[in-house]
Amino acid sequence: MSRSEWESLCDGCARCCLVKLEDEDTGDIYLTRLTCRMLTVRTCRCSDYEHRFAKMHDCIEIDPQKARELSWLPATCGYRIVAEGRDLPWWHPLISGTPETVHQAGISVASFAMNEKRVKEENYVRYIIDDLKDAPSPPRNGKGRGGK
Repeated sequence: MSRSEWESLCDGCARCCLVKLEDEDTGDIYLTRLTCRMLTVRTCRCSDYEHRFAKMHDCIEIDPQKARELSWLPATCGYRIVAEGRDLPWWHPLISGTPETVHQAGISVASFAMNEKRVKEENYVRYIIDDLKDAPSPPRNGKGRGGK
């Protein structure tokens, strides 16, 4: 798979852009409702995707191995789905033909996250969520709000 084909697997949910906090004593990773300062939450798009690694030292490039290993990467992630040999769901833009279905299905962070720029770093802990269980989940019937 070429680099551009691999990158096309990104569904635009921005769940990988959620700020993660690491417990210094245990190494445990905690997800928050906060997103990277470069993310435009409403659209779930990076404001400078081309230069993200240079501007954000903790931005991670997801490759097939990382897609299988990163425990915080959601099961709904297009990269993880393909890396694990599963089929993309109905709401994935490559299947639906539109980037809007990821939002309609409730997969994206647009409905519950906020940019970290709005919060003092010492308050990040207040925004911890329980492994995306506090975030909206995809509908079980295969149809989201406005889904077809």
